[in-house]
Amino acid sequence: MEPQFWHERWAINQIGFNQGEVNPYLKQLWPELNLKPGERVLVPLCGKSIDMAWLVDQRAQVVGIELSEKAVQDYFAERQQQPAIEQRGGFAVYSHGNCEIWCGDFFALKASDIGNCTALYDRAALIALPADMRWRYVEQLNRILPADCRGLLVSLDYEQAEMDGPPFSVSEEEVMQLLSPEWRVKLIADHDVLHKSRKFLDAGASRLIETVYRMYRR
Repeated sequence: MEPQFWHERWAINQIGFNQGEVNPYLKQLWPELNLKPGERVLVPLCGKSIDMAWLVDQRAQVVGIELSEKAVQDYFAERQQQPAIEQRGGFAVYSHGNCEIWCGDFFALKASDIGNCTALYDRAALIALPADMRWRYVEQLNRILPADCRGLLVSLDYEQAEMDGPPFSVSEEEVMQLLSPEWRVKLIADHDVLHKSRKFLDAGASRLIETVYRMYRR
């Protein structure tokens, strides 16, 4: 999937993946990770997610990664924050308080760029990518995250033949195949949320299972 696809989605405000409320799984399950105040949390392909503001409120140091500069600017503008902006290599880094967002290509990041991120939160990153890019995404996580990292992954499982992505369907089997070589992964929640999605209902989808996994780096 080419970067231009996402730039166009943001340019025309076609961002149905963006939530207006904090993800309920994050609020319910994040405390179980027992993070200490000040730990760094990586939020890949973050958009302008309100979840980052919630994590900041939990006294985390949030490190977001986003391709679209409009999304990054919108995140701070919607909170009436004036971020500092610094160019670091191929990234424009926007920062305010305990949140910094790296604007650029996720796959170009190095571990030294983001510091020691001991936590990961993925709500809409893995499912934003087609199958041939999901392996690359996980390999990049493995390169830049430390051995003691833990986190949450929120995914979707539906009949891919019934609807085109993104978001794409990523089954439990695929999640385990992608992550288990380097992570201990456990499915901790799954709910059919088809009735909540007009997009999937209109497409004639037969099911839409939202799944949540707890992850610990081996």
